Amino acid sequence: MGPLRGPHRDKAPNMSEATSEITAAVGQPAQPMPLEPEIDDARKELVSLLKHIMGGQDGTVITAVPGLHVFCISKPEGPKHAFASPALGLIAQGSKRIIVGDDIYVYDPMHYLVTSVDLPVCGQVRVASNNEPYLGLRLELALDDIGELIRDDKLPAKANAPASRGMYVNRIAMPVLEPVLRLLRLLDTPEDVPIMAPLIKREIMYRLLVNGEGARLRQIALQDSHTQRIAKAISALRVNYAQSLRVEDMARAVHMSVSSFHHHFKAVTAMSPLQYQKQLRLQEARRQMLIAGADVASAAHNVGYESPSQFAREYGRMFGAPPLRDKRRWLGEAGNDAIAAASMEAA
Repeated sequence: MGPLRGPHRDKAPNMSEATSEITAAVGQPAQPMPLEPEIDDARKELVSLLKHIMGGQDGTVITAVPGLHVFCISKPEGPKHAFASPALGLIAQGSKRIIVGDDIYVYDPMHYLVTSVDLPVCGQVRVASNNEPYLGLRLELALDDIGELIRDDKLPAKANAPASRGMYVNRIAMPVLEPVLRLLRLLDTPEDVPIMAPLIKREIMYRLLVNGEGARLRQIALQDSHTQRIAKAISALRVNYAQSLRVEDMARAVHMSVSSFHHHFKAVTAMSPLQYQKQLRLQEARRQMLIAGADVASAAHNVGYESPSQFAREYGRMFGAPPLRDKRRWLGEAGNDAIAAASMEAA
């Protein structure tokens, strides 16, 4: 897989077609470049640490370090829809392909993924081989802590970046990987976690800010930047997703003109406010049906749909099947709830 610094771009007119694209591996990546010996040794240690934490089980482990989740998936299912929140994603074995709007991101042990805003995604993990399960981790990023870091006048200066995608891929580097390894080792001495984990997490955030495209991450925490304003609008939309969307009101709330708001919202999320709301509504309706056991009519009403036929049509377009059929399919496939949940979360 080539050293992707950003997404491979290809049009995905709707999420059902995007699901087909992600399965068909659109845009075959180049052959992987070999890792430097130091990084390869660190990757092998990462594999060992993750296997140790997982204890031979598939699924997700929520570790004693706040915000640190570890994944092992031996038999990945099809593409999964989810919401990506601000986090660092690292892979020790396997790879992951994620669609955001019209963008496709691919990362693997040679790359890490940073998400800086809440984004609706469709993703799929892949195993390296039948004998090597997908192994990865997600470390949640606290934007308040990033804001505190960038206000430190000792932080190396970087040129301000315009509002850009709230997700990016960078080539892995030892300054990022080494503190992650120390954070994982810390789990063997739980008495050290309360004191040491915040310090190591701060170091990781510092490395992300100064490495590669860290200027993008800075934008989310810069007071009154366009990216931060869009992040505030996204937070409000996630709370009020069931209400009718008035872009004028959203723009006014973050002190932007309607045209500027539209432009910057799409720059950050790869979709319009209406498209974002639609994906948010449909994913929440699906969660209510599949996880909470709601019936189709109740789920549609709860997320703001007044027309059942419109809900069924848009649901089928996004998930590839009408609501009832999708629910039956899920119930049939989700025999192992832990593995199914891990696959959704890791994607």
